Amino acid sequence: MGKIRADKWLSTQLAGTTRSHVQRAFEEGMVKVNGVVVTKSTKLRAGDSVEIDLPEEKTFDLTPVDLSLDILFEDEHLLALNKPAGLVVHPGAGTEGPTLVNGLLFHAKGQLSQLGGPERQGIVHRLDRGTSGVMVAAKTDEAQAALVEAFSKREVTKEYLALVAGVPDRLSGTVKKPIGRNPSHRHKMAILEDGKSAHTDWELLGSTENGISLIRCHLHTGRTHQIRVHLSDLGFPILGDEVYGYRPNRIELDSPVERVLLHAHRLKISHPTTAEHLKFEAELPEAFRLQFPDWKTSIDIQN
Repeated sequence: MGKIRADKWLSTQLAGTTRSHVQRAFEEGMVKVNGVVVTKSTKLRAGDSVEIDLPEEKTFDLTPVDLSLDILFEDEHLLALNKPAGLVVHPGAGTEGPTLVNGLLFHAKGQLSQLGGPERQGIVHRLDRGTSGVMVAAKTDEAQAALVEAFSKREVTKEYLALVAGVPDRLSGTVKKPIGRNPSHRHKMAILEDGKSAHTDWELLGSTENGISLIRCHLHTGRTHQIRVHLSDLGFPILGDEVYGYRPNRIELDSPVERVLLHAHRLKISHPTTAEHLKFEAELPEAFRLQFPDWKTSIDIQN
């Protein structure tokens, strides 16, 4: 057989089972190789014994819903949009109400890639529920396969803007610290020696008299909560991010912060069909502007 990823091999062996169903088996620790629980990236060799217990297939509400999505670009292959904060990307355990997938189904009239399974139609990558900004979605299977590969090979430029508590003593820096699941709090991530490599470049765009800084982050990897963890480790938690160290009484604010102030500002990709270089930008939300009045000047200077 040669070496092959466990998830890819199982997907070819289980006819009629969606890729997302197989992925969920890995997430729930239901796949073993030679009697040992493994991850989806485990490499299989000839002669390995593979056991899998598929979790119960879950059904989700995939009713198209008009969410008046902010579309930045669209053609017959893909679309780019500005996701609002508070919107979950796709249905899952514990999610309530319409998700981005419901909105995409309405907008695209069902013309979305099916590679990720019914509940992840069109989804190429994700943003946290509380994070706003640029996302791309695939309308064809061919486009999704190409875009997923581009993200995997780090051929996509991802720039985020964050408002943080505190002012760095230098204009820019790099964080290269591995990230993994917090062993004590499973809903959180943490910097761990045996975690996955994570690389964030950051630069200071400006600061306010009351100690708020506008930081631009360039992601070289895409770990869960990467920016939140890395900025907190630097001593500059993102405003509103009480999970990773922000405290409401640390800084006197002009107005209450009701979300984590992290925004996917810019995304650069190559078109999956034409190879044209595309750049998408999502304007800074009002929640940022209220806390950082000079946002426009700061961003324009750095473009």
